[in-house]
Amino acid sequence: MPLSIGVPAETIAGERRISVVPDVVKKYQGLGARVVMQTGAGVPAHYVDAGFAGVDFVEDAQVICADADLLLCVQPPSAQRIAAMKPGSVLLGMLQPWSDVERVKLLQARQITAFALELLPRISRSQSMDALSSQAAVAGYECALIAADHSPKFFPMLTYAAGTIRPAKVLVIGAGVAGLQAIATARRIGAMVEAYDVRPETREQIESLGAKFVDTGVAAAGSGGYARELTDEEKARQAERLAKAVGQCDALITTAAIPGKRAPRIITADMIARMKPGAVVVDMAAESGGNVEGTVAGEKVWINDVLVIGPTHITSRMPVHASEMYAKNLYNFISPFIKDGALALDWEDEVVAGCCLTHAGEVRHAGVAQVLGLQGA
Repeated sequence: MPLSIGVPAETIAGERRISVVPDVVKKYQGLGARVVMQTGAGVPAHYVDAGFAGVDFVEDAQVICADADLLLCVQPPSAQRIAAMKPGSVLLGMLQPWSDVERVKLLQARQITAFALELLPRISRSQSMDALSSQAAVAGYECALIAADHSPKFFPMLTYAAGTIRPAKVLVIGAGVAGLQAIATARRIGAMVEAYDVRPETREQIESLGAKFVDTGVAAAGSGGYARELTDEEKARQAERLAKAVGQCDALITTAAIPGKRAPRIITADMIARMKPGAVVVDMAAESGGNVEGTVAGEKVWINDVLVIGPTHITSRMPVHASEMYAKNLYNFISPFIKDGALALDWEDEVVAGCCLTHAGEVRHAGVAQVLGLQGA
């Protein structure tokens, strides 16, 4: 029997992405695999069933979960879906490994081999599989558009018969993939852009995009390309110097996040109080607690005369390309191990070993096990 790849519809409210697109389905089929999808699974992302040639469609997601050798997902599957999966099957997607100990225990109990792309080792070979980066690029782009759409000012310089309107000034906090994409997008629209990141090595990247680096004198380079948490003294120094830049901008976009932890609080109520009337704040980290004091996830809040926006499911605002990018990430991860229509995982492979959350009844990722208190499980 060929490898059965299952794709149930996503059920989280607001999630519109899908884990395969028609071009990627053809690639799986070219490797000898059979793809089974839930009827209408691609519709929220504007991929209709008729566009998936050669796919078997099933109405019931539970049937797909029970039959699949490899189950693909965008959001972590529910407990009911995990319980329906057959022992020894493989689950691949963004599994939010640090967020739910009961889900990890269930994967362990069901003998599911689960790969969480959030755990992908930060090595050159894994770049084409890096779903965190691909989806962050979507989010950064969208946040710049949200800021421009809600700003009461033109982003670009405008010359008209009575004179010239100066371009808006945008400040971006965080220069990871999302922040850099927000910088690039705001620049393309025509804004003057400044940016700040606690990692000093990002200065060159920020300036290469035509933005000005805000130097606060605080550096917090961490391991794996992420920032470490700042000390209280460093936070105070950072806040003092950031407050001036925040007070001068017309639009503020914050993108700072630490995987598996609450988003760092960077922008205080005092900083917001110093912003210009009509200024706009877009807090990309709203779903993980927010970088901005006063952010409400999924809401637009006026604080004095400053609009603070806490968008959620940002990538689902652009589900066609977000799904295409994500589907290719999944394919690039798993396809090297599909041989003659069967799955043959190589446990000596650094990417496979590094991404594995659970396997054969064990929690394989030491970092997750430690955070969730599952050492030795």
